[in-house]
Amino acid sequence: MLQSSGSVTQLTVFFGLMLLVAYFTWRKVASAKTSGGADKDIFLAGGGLSWFFVAGAITLTNLSTDQLVGMNGNQMLLLAWWEIAGFAGLMMLAFIFVPIYYRNKCTTITELLEKRFDGGSIRTVISGLFLIGNIFIYLPAVIFSGAKFMQPVLGLDISVLTIAAIFAVAGAAYAILGGLRAVAVLDTYSGIGILALALVVVFLALQAVGFDMSSNVPAERLSMIGSWDSPIPFHTLFTGMIFIQIFYWSTNQNITQKALAAPNVKEAQKGIIAAAIVRILIVPPIVVVPGVIAFQLFGDVNDDAYGKLVAQVLPDWTSGMFAAMIAAAVLTSYSAVMNATITLWSVDFHRKYINPNVNIRVLNRIVGVIAMLASIMLVPIYAGQESIINTLQELNGLLSMPILSAFIAALLFRNMDARAAVVGLIYGVAIYAFHNFILYKPNALWNDQTFYRYLGLDWLHYIDVMVFVLFTAVLVSLAVNRLVFGNKAVFIFSAKGRALRASELAATQ
Repeated sequence: MLQSSGSVTQLTVFFGLMLLVAYFTWRKVASAKTSGGADKDIFLAGGGLSWFFVAGAITLTNLSTDQLVGMNGNQMLLLAWWEIAGFAGLMMLAFIFVPIYYRNKCTTITELLEKRFDGGSIRTVISGLFLIGNIFIYLPAVIFSGAKFMQPVLGLDISVLTIAAIFAVAGAAYAILGGLRAVAVLDTYSGIGILALALVVVFLALQAVGFDMSSNVPAERLSMIGSWDSPIPFHTLFTGMIFIQIFYWSTNQNITQKALAAPNVKEAQKGIIAAAIVRILIVPPIVVVPGVIAFQLFGDVNDDAYGKLVAQVLPDWTSGMFAAMIAAAVLTSYSAVMNATITLWSVDFHRKYINPNVNIRVLNRIVGVIAMLASIMLVPIYAGQESIINTLQELNGLLSMPILSAFIAALLFRNMDARAAVVGLIYGVAIYAFHNFILYKPNALWNDQTFYRYLGLDWLHYIDVMVFVLFTAVLVSLAVNRLVFGNKAVFIFSAKGRALRASELAATQ
């Protein structure tokens, strides 16, 4: 199983730190006071997360091996834009969305949609889409990228699927047995270690190349101005990038659930701002600099770049420590998504349609085990992808913009029928899927390059398509609301809309 004698030291340090983090997490969770019943304890940590733990939970739910492995796997500085733009998304969460969620006493963000639309169908549909995304995209991708990292760093001669299964079982245990409080505490404790060690990796990697990142590296890998055929063309920063960030940070249950677990809006905002500062100052260099240096040392090695570099620049015992922090990051991201999945199913489906009086702790375990087994079975799908991060971003577009269109319709308009929003959402999913998975393929029946060149749109990128999907989905919702259901939508900034908003605010006081 071990490829070298040095791996014995690595594994000793690795397992020792993992047990230490688990012990301190257990102590913190066991000493915490519970309040609000089983629902609030499992789904919202009893509403008792301080800003420090809110910040840690948000940071580590996002920062896992799909970022460290996937972004560094592109081996270019350009990918830092995903993290830099995340600052804007977090600011919108703090000052626009969090006050709305707290005012409406939401456990799941889909509750807001049910209150804003006439009819509850939109809540069910979007919860279903979130569940599909979590089970088929986020959960398997996190444990696959974590397993891919562990192989070269610890010198493990076992399959990626086996390592991924171990991650899945351990991550599910945190979510099932400890709820959101355990997830947030584990996030924070491991987050301090992983950010510090990731910065050490950046320094040692730069030292390994004499602090010269440019030698033998093509200019396009060092540029922050993306070309038309790059992963992030420069113009997309002003088109789809901002809307992607709004969706991910402000209307995504996996992230917002952490902000909803604070005792009040002010504490939640403090945590989000702290997470935004980490996002803009620390995260960008750790997700791109090692990848570029790995190109200097090993060439174009794609998603193997980060693991190979860590194994090269860190001493055995230090790399074992870093592997423990990475493993903790995998577990926290996985358990956070697992907790959100359990919450969505329990609140929006099981209690609503199956059994309103179900024992929530028992249901928590059943749903967790089913989601865990499904994620393990889906890992082989991701093993064949050239770039895990680009694959994830493309798949996210299938759900993100259609879901965001429903939130835009809900927040900017009143007198909207939920069924109209559902039609717009289904349209958005269908048109994006047609473009990315049928039309936009080199071997498709309609060759994409010829098709777009004929229309003068050969520059079009999937991020541009996401903008088109978003705005046309909103227009479809408004049209169906008026033409099919006979409702005239009221824009909230019109005189009538402002009056409606005032009455809504009064009702929630």
